[in-house]
Amino acid sequence: MKIQGKMFIWLSVFILAAAVLYGVWSKEPAGTTALFLAFGLSVMIGFYLAFTARRVDAMAQDNKEADVSDEAGEVGFFAPHSWQPFSLAIGGALAFLGIAIGWWLLYFSLPLILVGLWGWVFEFYRGENQNQ
Repeated sequence: MKIQGKMFIWLSVFILAAAVLYGVWSKEPAGTTALFLAFGLSVMIGFYLAFTARRVDAMAQDNKEADVSDEAGEVGFFAPHSWQPFSLAIGGALAFLGIAIGWWLLYFSLPLILVGLWGWVFEFYRGENQNQ
């Protein structure tokens, strides 16, 4: 994690230089503010990673002699096939289309979104994927 902290700190230095140069050269407040906010975000992430790196054990990316297989292990649990994201996508598309066409379309998208959310949350409580 030390290398990630250093990368974000160096990125924040670059963003700060770009923000100052952009602010002086363009005199445009919106882009300058966005760059300074990006600098602040990068500093916060870099400080957090550097601070946390002192408290945790060294990881494989901190060792210059490490192999790729040193970080091998269980990545996590990935859900099998699911139709719930499709329902959410159709409901979300109808909701955004309702903003463009008319607010009445939101009444048709809300049930699809709610069914998709309900199904996704309780997907592993019943059926063939129970107890995973």
